[in-house]
Amino acid sequence: MEASCKAEISTEETPSLKHSGMAQLPESTNCLACSEDGRYLSLGHSRGLSVWRVSSLMCMANWLQRRLEITFIQMTTMAEMVYLLGTVDDMGVARVFAYHCDSIHLLSVINIMEDINRRSICLTFELSERGHYGAASFICNGAVWLEVFHFPTDAWLKELKTAVSHHPNSPRDLDVTWSLLTVEAKIKPPKIPAALEGQLEVLQTADFLTHCLALDVDIDRHQWNECFNKDSEKTMETIVKSRCCTHHFLLPCSKFPGESKVLSQPELPVAVCVWWKGSHNLLHYLLQKTTKNKSNVEPIPDMLWPNAKEILCSAVSRCTRYIALGLDDGLVCVWDRQSGSPLSVVLVTATDSALFRIHFVDYWPVSTENCQTFASAVHVLVVCKSGTIHTVTIRRGTESYTVLVNESPKDSRDLPSMTAPVSFLQNLFLVVQRNGKMILKDVINDKTVCFLIPPKTLLISTPCKPVYALDTEQQTLFIRGDSDPDCSADSKKDRQSQLLIYDFRESEIIRQYIGLPHSPQQKTSFATLAETCNLYLQQRGLSVDERNKAIMETWMKLQEYAVTAQQNLTRAEVN
Repeated sequence: MEASCKAEISTEETPSLKHSGMAQLPESTNCLACSEDGRYLSLGHSRGLSVWRVSSLMCMANWLQRRLEITFIQMTTMAEMVYLLGTVDDMGVARVFAYHCDSIHLLSVINIMEDINRRSICLTFELSERGHYGAASFICNGAVWLEVFHFPTDAWLKELKTAVSHHPNSPRDLDVTWSLLTVEAKIKPPKIPAALEGQLEVLQTADFLTHCLALDVDIDRHQWNECFNKDSEKTMETIVKSRCCTHHFLLPCSKFPGESKVLSQPELPVAVCVWWKGSHNLLHYLLQKTTKNKSNVEPIPDMLWPNAKEILCSAVSRCTRYIALGLDDGLVCVWDRQSGSPLSVVLVTATDSALFRIHFVDYWPVSTENCQTFASAVHVLVVCKSGTIHTVTIRRGTESYTVLVNESPKDSRDLPSMTAPVSFLQNLFLVVQRNGKMILKDVINDKTVCFLIPPKTLLISTPCKPVYALDTEQQTLFIRGDSDPDCSADSKKDRQSQLLIYDFRESEIIRQYIGLPHSPQQKTSFATLAETCNLYLQQRGLSVDERNKAIMETWMKLQEYAVTAQQNLTRAEVN
């Protein structure tokens, strides 16, 4: 940053959008989250957490504790005007709260510290939409695992009503015993069954699931030993973190057995998919299974999807029908849960650096007449570690293609530190660079739509990891801004962090990108197996011309290759 009060951003022909509002934040606000209905904004900070009303930016409730700093927060609607909050603090403790009637209630502490020598540290925590389930990854004494929880939402709602009616004016829960959550599954990194340990010839002829898991175990051992060989000073915690997992909740998609029982509750997850760092396999675990004693059983994957290369990053479409995997060697694989097979495998780049992040792009042409047909075309955004960004368009049965959206910047300060889809603006992504610049980019048409400009005396806080939230209902961006150290501040108040508000509805530049309330990719088809097969055959029929064209092009290339190979062979014989 230059020493001036604010570094000038050269916009030239690209328009800019200024903030529409501002409010003072609590000290050390580390995280923000919006409710789905757009009514409330939750904030995690150095003294606990707060809930603000979006319309007035007034603080409606606080949950405060000394020496407790919230570093992660998530918010979801549990019922009408009842919200569930999941948090993680700086000591790695995960908690579940409820916000109701202008009060915050602590419902559960996920990992209570009973023995300091066996303290589990929460690395990630996620609530499923509507708060039926939660999933958290932990490390403890060299072990790492994922726990999936089932929340007693119906019981909590009754207990909240009782608590409010008995103590309407009390900020604390007096004599309230909250129902306990249950552990649905405790998932550990894959391992070879003890009976097959060391029997390579048996593993080679074992069932498909065991064989794939054994390959992952072998790779994991190699990487573990490599870590110690390269750096004997590396701490156990650092090594364990490198073996952590990524998970996604999956909604009904008529492919898993037993899903027909929950089709009346389309928002209820039916499975969780998991992949471990260094693994080639995407593992699926069904929820709501009838197990007599879940606490003593390590679940076996109900489904395994193998991949040719190591998984580096992943994303799930909003309807959860599609799962995109960024693989090693620049490959992208998109799996279709309805067919249970890859939609396509695409080589994004053979020369660029490793894939770093992957997102689904909300894109639906207005002229599309058949949403079922369009659902076979999927758009994903891929970010490489070098800073290059690619858009990948994938269609079943036809040739997929990639578009370079952003080249690798020459200046490291121009590297994108954050890319996030703006779900209510079709094609658009919010890109934050290391230098603090904020950009709205149309990734389908490769166009910079506008720059988001903060006030002259403020900078975007921690550009490498900005504190922000997108309000889908209000179509607004909330992001934290800090005072520019190069600018003179008249008082302590002027030096405090501010909540910057960008209302995209007020901008003529962005209005054209405001899409329909529900895009085709948001709609999940709850088809029977027969209907799924019919839809698949229908899509195959509609794409027959394109597939025939692709086959002819491939055949011509093979013929050209055969001629070239024959000519080379003839020359070799002559020589």
